[in-house]
This record gives sequence, structure tokens and C-alpha cells, in this order.
Amino acid sequence: MRLRVEFTTEPFDLDEAPEHAVVAREVIETADLDEVDVGPFGNTAEGGADAVLAAVDALLRRTLTAGATRVSLQINVVEEGDR
Repeated sequence: MRLRVEFTTEPFDLDEAPEHAVVAREVIETADLDEVDVGPFGNTAEGGADAVLAAVDALLRRTLTAGATRVSLQINVVEEGDR
């Protein structure tokens, strides 16, 4: 099964990336995922279910420790035709 996760971390800071945002980027970019799109207002990653779920676990633990007060995420099953 393939999954796609979309997430944001808060609080936002338009002047400088907060530590939790930097940590989120590091977690997702170093995870064993097939597709990663990191942006200032939202992030998307896709891969096998085990890899996505492991990345989400690390993302939640590390960003909350780094000062995130809210992490919003959505996970979808990716059908073959959705790629």
C-alpha cells in the first residue's frame, strides 16, 4: 500500500523558519520516501505505508519536542491511477 501525507506545523513565522519547521523538513527529506515536496505553507510526501508511518511518527515526536504547538496532517491511500 502507498500513502501520501500532507502536513503543516505551527506556529508560523514568516520572517524566519522556526526550529520545528526546520526539524520537519529534515525528518521528511531524510526518510525513505519516494516523493517529497516541502514548502512554506504545506508539505507533502509519498511512499510505502511503512515508510510513511515511520516518518509521521518521527515527525510528530521531533517537531513537538522542537516547539511545535500544533501539527496538522492528513494521510491518504494512493491508488495506482492517482500517481
